[in-house]
Amino acid sequence: MKKHMLAAAVSAAIVHPSIAADTINEPPLPPRLEQRAPAQVQSLHGRVAVMDGRTLWYPQYAQRVRLADIDACELPQWALNPKWDTRDKIKAPPPVPCGPLAKAWLKRTVGNESVECAVLGYSHDGVPLGRCATGGEDLALEMLRVGWARVASPYPVNGQYLTVQNYAMAARHGMWATYVLDMDEWRRKAVDKTLDRRPIADFNLLAERESEISPPFVDARHKPKRTDR
Repeated sequence: MKKHMLAAAVSAAIVHPSIAADTINEPPLPPRLEQRAPAQVQSLHGRVAVMDGRTLWYPQYAQRVRLADIDACELPQWALNPKWDTRDKIKAPPPVPCGPLAKAWLKRTVGNESVECAVLGYSHDGVPLGRCATGGEDLALEMLRVGWARVASPYPVNGQYLTVQNYAMAARHGMWATYVLDMDEWRRKAVDKTLDRRPIADFNLLAERESEISPPFVDARHKPKRTDR
């Protein structure tokens, strides 16, 4: 009788596997791994590579840092030199590589010195925004002083920023001596953002601009009439 009952149980397990599965103590599934955000850094210190006019790279941390409260031309961005003789037959003012020049000035200021950055916050794309200094000099303040950066906010944390920027604008230092499109508008409108970008592309953007950050130089679209004839 017991043999018949055992055979029936085996048969039931074969025909209906779910019956047998209910009697097996399976190990529990491992818990799902939580997607953790990267650790937020408070400060960085060491030698850096300059990526552009507002961004540093710490190789020892594999970490980018942007200078807080300022903005600078993107590397592919061109400005125009307004100091051109409108009587010439040149169709456009000479181009000025404002992005590479901003990077060059920041690189020159940093040199081979260590840079210490105190992280103040994070940008929309997760890059730390830092107050960075080398040799006791605020890098953002120095960029504003030479005119290759602008204040990114009307209310910067450091009140000196606006004062220094106003001085650079009045003296026409750096990009303030050029005819340049506002960086935010450039980022919105520029289709080609590669380093192969040609100056004519930014000339066309300036011709259709909504705003510019340069002082009101002679508009490149409207040459003044000659009065010496």
